[in-house]
Amino acid sequence: MAEKLQITLTRSLIGRTQDQRETVKALGLRKMHQTVEQNDNPAIRGMINKVAHLVTVTEK
Repeated sequence: MAEKLQITLTRSLIGRTQDQRETVKALGLRKMHQTVEQNDNPAIRGMINKVAHLVTVTEK
């Protein structure tokens, strides 16, 4: 079974670039402090790396 990642938006998107906003949206995050669960794969890891300063990630 694939590992799961819990991703929480911890920093605001105000003043961020459009591509960072779109990356956060693609991860499934809409509001501050919202947490989503995603499968751990290279695509999701790349998205997390792009917005690592805005989110916190815990492995489940």
